[in-house]
Amino acid sequence: MGLQIRDERQCKALTGLSQAQMDHLLPVFSEVYTEKQQQKYAEGVASGSRIRKPGGGAKGKLPTMFDKLLFVLYYYKTYPTFDVLGTQFEMVRSKAHENLHKLSAVLHKTLVRLEMMPHREFTTPDELKSALNGADRLIIDATERAYRRSQDEAKQREHYSGKKKSIR
Repeated sequence: MGLQIRDERQCKALTGLSQAQMDHLLPVFSEVYTEKQQQKYAEGVASGSRIRKPGGGAKGKLPTMFDKLLFVLYYYKTYPTFDVLGTQFEMVRSKAHENLHKLSAVLHKTLVRLEMMPHREFTTPDELKSALNGADRLIIDATERAYRRSQDEAKQREHYSGKKKSIR
């Protein structure tokens, strides 16, 4: 049966969300999942490779939408190996991997639809300014990393950071 959530504390420990937040995500997650399944069915019919009607075939280890949402949220909260994830949800690791990648796309689209996903790419400075909503300060956290130096002296000078020694 997979993971069973008994109370609010356990829900937060396993998913990082409260039961109310899960209840808010679930209908949209279900809608996005259904849309993806219908699209996949239509593509299969169009290509002539579709054999079964929707809902046909063996039932998976994640029978309900809640189970599917719990599965993907549990993974992103705890980051277990696929062996552990499969064991927790009573499936083999290859199915855990397959389900995670399928359901991650559904979760991403759900968060985008609910406008909960942060914008990650900007093409113009004005786009960045509008995304900051008038914030007066922007902090960028970055780490300088060593990389192979070019053998060409001109390119070496172009990429020189100013550091004299690397810290180990």
